[in-house]
Amino acid sequence: MTLEQVKNIVKEHEVEFFLCSFVEMSGAPKAKVIPVTHLDDMAIDGAGFGGFAAGEIGQSPHDPEMASIPDFSSLTIVPWRKNLAWIASDMYVEGQSWHYCPRTILRQQLERAKQMGYIFNVGIEAEFMLLKQDQEGQYSPWDTLDTLDKPCYDLRALYRNIDMMTTLIKYMQELEWEPYANDHEDGTCQFEVNWTYADALTTADRHTFFKWMVKTLAEEQGLLATFMPKPFTNLTGNGAHFHMSLWDEENKTNLFLDQQDENGLSKLAYWFTGGILKHANAITAITNPLVNSYKRLVRIPPRSGSSWAPVYVTYGGNNRTQMIRTPAPGRIENRLSDGAANPYLATTVLLAAGLDGIENQIDPGEQNRDNLYEVSEDELELRGVYALPSTLNAAANALADDDVIKNALGNEYADYYIQVKRQEWRNYHLSVSEWERDRYLEVY
Repeated sequence: MTLEQVKNIVKEHEVEFFLCSFVEMSGAPKAKVIPVTHLDDMAIDGAGFGGFAAGEIGQSPHDPEMASIPDFSSLTIVPWRKNLAWIASDMYVEGQSWHYCPRTILRQQLERAKQMGYIFNVGIEAEFMLLKQDQEGQYSPWDTLDTLDKPCYDLRALYRNIDMMTTLIKYMQELEWEPYANDHEDGTCQFEVNWTYADALTTADRHTFFKWMVKTLAEEQGLLATFMPKPFTNLTGNGAHFHMSLWDEENKTNLFLDQQDENGLSKLAYWFTGGILKHANAITAITNPLVNSYKRLVRIPPRSGSSWAPVYVTYGGNNRTQMIRTPAPGRIENRLSDGAANPYLATTVLLAAGLDGIENQIDPGEQNRDNLYEVSEDELELRGVYALPSTLNAAANALADDDVIKNALGNEYADYYIQVKRQEWRNYHLSVSEWERDRYLEVY
């Protein structure tokens, strides 16, 4: 989109302000408000930030200022405040592209795919919970009538939240995202909104905006919307399933589609799947980036009877106990990712692993057809099925040993990411929890 086209949009929609936005490692959006009177300046120089203050983006207090250079193709007029437009940006330092910028990292991997003749299309299923805070500061699901053991698709609970859901849908329709399926999910006060897939960068931008939009609408109702992977022990966690396919250079032909195959997948799709399975342990450090993430990846069911999350490195047909599912011909679904995943980094590593699978024609092996929550550990071992990392520390160690995934992130950024996550694990491991006090304080 040219600057002249942007100015025409500004004039047509009476935009007065821009949110020049970027994300750091966590995926949390940062921004500055730029008045439209300084659009030309923003287009050339971006918005300036002290990087160390913004989060984990590879800077210290003594480092030079970062510039957030807008990508006007991402321009999104904020539906609930139409004089305001949000723009995703790429970070630069002293005129050079910043290699600690997650969006830049994804761009580089997409360029590699493009050079191989591929466009990567992605859709993300976004799950979140709506919570309220009591006088003691504790959070719980806001709807006290939402008490079913199996609340998924419950019409009554959905209707009690219909204003929130239909407002989201209307906004997304206004943005031309084409939302098509939206429901009450498997956990108490848990919801999911789905919209049509797009090229990977567009989807990552939209997912970032979506999370901010959901949180903003919830706050207006006095609630907290959380995408935390596992907020409550007894309730289903929040996933962010990635639906993926490779298309030709013109983005007109789905290269994953083969109607003659039992799963509707081409050989290219199976190789791509094989690459993801091969690099699954390292990928997990990115797609499941929190200490809390690994409390979702378990066999032990919550109140509903199923965690709906993968535990093992497997693929199958339309089987929701697998890490990789085939929900329909021509695409695969990674069920590993959770709501805390940075969409730019997660997309990067999934694509890198898949491309490695294609380059090396990695056979994913036999697909699994069983309910993997019920197959015994001994049987799984006999089948050669192994478990995903069970802690953030184990995943970080796996990432440290995987040259393909590190190279996709940039070795310097990968080492930085590993350092941050190992420190997060140490901080958690050194903290004393209520569980420990309840269990040990009076006994010992």
